[in-house]
Amino acid sequence: MLPDIRLGPTNRTFRPLGLGTWQWGDRYWAFDPEEGPRTAREAFTASLAEGVTFFDTAEVYGGGKSEEILGQVYRETASDAFIATKFYPLAHIRASSVEKSLDDSLERLGVEKVGLYQVHHPFTILRNEAIMGRLADAVRSGKVEYVGVSNYRQRQLRAAQRALAKRGIPLVSNQVHYSLMHRAPETDGVLDACRELDITLIAYSPLAQGALTGKYGPGRGKVAGMRRFRAVFRGLKKAMPLVEALEDIGRAHDRSAAQVALNWLAAQPGVMPIPGAKDGRQATENARSIDFALTPDEMKRIDRLSRRYRKHGPPLVGM
Repeated sequence: MLPDIRLGPTNRTFRPLGLGTWQWGDRYWAFDPEEGPRTAREAFTASLAEGVTFFDTAEVYGGGKSEEILGQVYRETASDAFIATKFYPLAHIRASSVEKSLDDSLERLGVEKVGLYQVHHPFTILRNEAIMGRLADAVRSGKVEYVGVSNYRQRQLRAAQRALAKRGIPLVSNQVHYSLMHRAPETDGVLDACRELDITLIAYSPLAQGALTGKYGPGRGKVAGMRRFRAVFRGLKKAMPLVEALEDIGRAHDRSAAQVALNWLAAQPGVMPIPGAKDGRQATENARSIDFALTPDEMKRIDRLSRRYRKHGPPLVGM
């Protein structure tokens, strides 16, 4: 079993896996308005049953619907889940919008305080120090416990950390695109900066949006919907040696290729993957990806077959 992970320089710890709720309420991912809330509740409760308590959302996911659904199931279960959400700066022109966006998120979630409030990406006309100042104010007001960022490159990350430090507030996380088919954080300085500054790297799209599950590829399931337009699926043929190795290693542990891919990522120091789940079955499968350990030889084999992805593409800013 993999050890717990600490959130940045705080004393707060989690199992080294969270649940991303990008799909909840988003018709882009074929969300069913009728069945979606029920299956989201199943995913939420199944995660909690397996010890996974970190849930990530954002004000733009499903136009706020993800927050509404997550808040509803959170309140219904009276759980001790930890909720993380995000401020989307491109939708705003003033730093003072942080307060309004936070209040709107809290209202949709139906809570008085959020565990982690993140800046969704650094691309904005708003000054970095102004945004960080507003986030520090949100912590002081008691509406936010911790502050994080998302899609920040290393220089942007360091600037954000310095700005918050001036206010005595730690920057605890940077949520970026990281998977075996996108290992750029290892070579662009982001992962090194996170470790140097004691900032947790939260990995979104850790299964490459399904490309690492073994469901798709030559002679396998056909990629349908919006997925087929993603570059990762257009290059899936070249990834088959890696996928087949994940399946082979998985058989030795009675696990799936997806569980092996998540385990490899969660075993990296300071990294917490947050795969999505549309129902309880997927959430349980995700959670059981961290209750076993890969051997050193298996880790090296996976590393070798995925090294070609260490400089793969730009971040998926929309996440």
